[in-house]
Amino acid sequence: MRIIDLTPEHAEEYCLCLEEWSDEIREAGSHKREWYERHKDSGLRVKLAVDDRGTAGGMIQYLPIEQSPAEGSGLYFILCIWVHGHPQGRGDFRKRGMGTALLAEAEADARALGARGMAAWGVTLPFWMRASWFRRHGYRKADAMGMTALMWKPFAADAMAPKWIRPRKKPQGEAGKVKVTGLLNGWCPAMSLVHERARRAASELGPPVEFHEIRTDDRPVFLEWGMSDALFIDGREVRNGPPPKYEKIKKKIARRMKKVKEPRK
Repeated sequence: MRIIDLTPEHAEEYCLCLEEWSDEIREAGSHKREWYERHKDSGLRVKLAVDDRGTAGGMIQYLPIEQSPAEGSGLYFILCIWVHGHPQGRGDFRKRGMGTALLAEAEADARALGARGMAAWGVTLPFWMRASWFRRHGYRKADAMGMTALMWKPFAADAMAPKWIRPRKKPQGEAGKVKVTGLLNGWCPAMSLVHERARRAASELGPPVEFHEIRTDDRPVFLEWGMSDALFIDGREVRNGPPPKYEKIKKKIARRMKKVKEPRK
């Protein structure tokens, strides 16, 4: 196993989170590719874990915390670390130490770039990006928002702990319409998948449904809302992780549509 920097050879599979075999991931569209092109020269770092055949089995992506969903200074923030674990496609690469190796290389890289610490988000339940996994690698909790912990590892004694940037406003409904609002950053295909499913459902249902897109990759827009990726139906947030199926999203919109069309008694 080797840890390498992202090369053009692996760029497309990286933009598909190593799941180029998946029809579902392609539903997410080209948002990740577009996001990568905007950020690749402004601090984004990507490393891959490659086996002896040259197959990438894992990846980590991180950037200056000033460009992340957290507030801090002089730190790097891990957007995600992912080891392919599906039997489909390239196969299961778990339990080979790829995640640990990727994290160690990213930390070493951040130190070399002058970072005073590393931060990451972790889920407090035993799912993907587990907070407990980061804790085993020397991270501690700096903040929490719901089930999502903000973990960090200081490299310097005077490093300041990061904080979550919290939601600052949410979209409002509009009389006589069903307003579906998607906040989209583009870094995560899973979130882009939810966004595109909602867009498709709104289009198929038609009036009075309207779809509104808010691009939070624009930093001032993100800071205005305090949310990176989210889906709302008339101001009510729809849980987007794990990504709900298209049919479920469409049913939620249709139920709201029915209420809007029903005459008041």
